[in-house]
Amino acid sequence: MLHFEREKTGERRMKYVVNLLLSFVTVLAALRADGQAYPVRPVRVVVPWPAGGSNDSVARIAAQRLQAAMGGSFVIDNRAGGAGTIGAALVAKAPADGYTLMAHSATHVANATTYKSLPYRTFEDFTPIALLSSQPAVLVVHPSLPVKTTRELIDLAKRRPGQINYASSGNGSAPHLMMALFTTLARIELVHVAYRGGPPAMTSLVAGETQASVATLPNALPQIGAGRLRALGVTMAKRSLSAPNIPTIAESGLPGYEMNPWIALFGPAGLDRDLVDTLNATLAKALREPDVAKTMLAQGLEPWIGTPAELAQRMRSDHDKLAKLITSIGVTTE
Repeated sequence: MLHFEREKTGERRMKYVVNLLLSFVTVLAALRADGQAYPVRPVRVVVPWPAGGSNDSVARIAAQRLQAAMGGSFVIDNRAGGAGTIGAALVAKAPADGYTLMAHSATHVANATTYKSLPYRTFEDFTPIALLSSQPAVLVVHPSLPVKTTRELIDLAKRRPGQINYASSGNGSAPHLMMALFTTLARIELVHVAYRGGPPAMTSLVAGETQASVATLPNALPQIGAGRLRALGVTMAKRSLSAPNIPTIAESGLPGYEMNPWIALFGPAGLDRDLVDTLNATLAKALREPDVAKTMLAQGLEPWIGTPAELAQRMRSDHDKLAKLITSIGVTTE
């Protein structure tokens, strides 16, 4: 009898210890979920573009660095379609708990004007976290066109209004808007030929079906190096680190021209400010690492470090510039 009572007492003690441990684990998990040890579960990084592009590449670099510095798991989720609007809509509706982030481009602010209606508010429904990269682009022409500088292209276009075709990756795409800004500032008339993406636009230019285009450096540099295209100027305000021998469009013949698309990290509206600052600081440190810069430059991209406030300001300034341009050329999408 005494032995049986001792067994029951031992069982009660064991159950007490187990329940105490379970309670401790539950409380600890709750504390961790409150942000004291973020992340405690996988973080989804939505990329509203296909895998393999510049946005995807930069997002993967950022996710790897965040994972290495903060622990946990940062998983890329490609949700392409609608010029980035499908993935953006998903993120806008996600809980503001830090477990859904978004790597998007400057197209995000262009869509606010390009689309007649969106299932989210471009500024109010997202939290700017960090600038990640610029997307340098270059004005290129087919070698058959007798021009070697931006100024010469402008002069030729004025002598041949409506006779030079330029390719873009689609109506309202970044290359289309960059060339539209070029023609507007230069006061020239070129014929826009829209293709369904960058590769077919590049194919048409190399084949001589079109004579000019603005293309991202990663797509254009191999063709320039092979002599199949001629570079006239990069779209940035300063020369690209990936191709320092190519002048800017501004210094090559069109002063005041500048359009420098970017890739940045966002979260849903209402994201905790301390978490935003932590993510920003972690990414800023990573972007300063030589191997990260080397990897980006090899892809024709450049690290772009900026605070959340600087990203928000860049979004506003680009929106104002693009809204005016898009309205003037009449680009709209249902």
